[in-house]
Amino acid sequence: MTTYVAAYDTEHPDCLLGVQRIVEVHEKYDVPATFFMVAGLLDRQRDEYVALIRDRPLFEVACHTYSHMPLVDTPRYGKAGPYERFPHEIVDSKKRLEDVFGCRVVGFRPPVSAPDGLASAPYALDVIHEAGYRYVSSVAWGPEFSLPAPLVRPFTYGAQGFPNLWEFPACGWHENLLKGHNDIGPVLLCLFPPDMPETIPDTYVRTPEDEFRVNNKPFIDRAVQQQFPHVTLIWHPWSLYRLDPMMEMLERTFSYVREAGLRAGKFVDLLAECSEKD
Repeated sequence: MTTYVAAYDTEHPDCLLGVQRIVEVHEKYDVPATFFMVAGLLDRQRDEYVALIRDRPLFEVACHTYSHMPLVDTPRYGKAGPYERFPHEIVDSKKRLEDVFGCRVVGFRPPVSAPDGLASAPYALDVIHEAGYRYVSSVAWGPEFSLPAPLVRPFTYGAQGFPNLWEFPACGWHENLLKGHNDIGPVLLCLFPPDMPETIPDTYVRTPEDEFRVNNKPFIDRAVQQQFPHVTLIWHPWSLYRLDPMMEMLERTFSYVREAGLRAGKFVDLLAECSEKD
């Protein structure tokens, strides 16, 4: 059975309003979620996030670095930060999240991500492994940083020397780019012909229903049809809130997940399942 994982890159102070509504929707539908959090947000918004997420079994806290510093070079989204800052971004952030939320943090998602995840970032993998992370979710693009990102099955970084470190790829659009919220202009699409033409809109998405139709439903359907272990989309609370403050898209998606017969879980649940089968 395919596991549906709702995950949020919680990376900017403006995310807080979105997370407040996101938590309400998740509790209404009893759908788990993983929040990949930039630890630096807690310097000013600690109490608010503790009230929303801490000690709630429905939610997993995972790491998104300390300051949202990229760990890999990308042709369009900038260079990786200096190596000397990697321990702060990867290790100190984990400790900060664990101290604040009183839980063990085992998951990590780097800012921006890459088509091959962290396969070409050996130093980052080494620091991540030494810090005690058990999984990363860093594959989130198609070829040449195109979109939408295809479905990719989980794998480990055994070829890089880390056989017990799992990669859980994300698929679909970076929804902030699908809506034009990053103000970067045209976005490179998948190579011709597209594998899933139904996911290529004529223009930026403007309504929650369009987002569900273009991005969410097609990938959920394909994951089920092709018996993928999981399906997870690329969501950002600040951007979700800007288009859809009531989170109608989430309600539509969670209802469909139930209709399609998927199991809903967190990444830590998927980790336990994959580790058991390995």
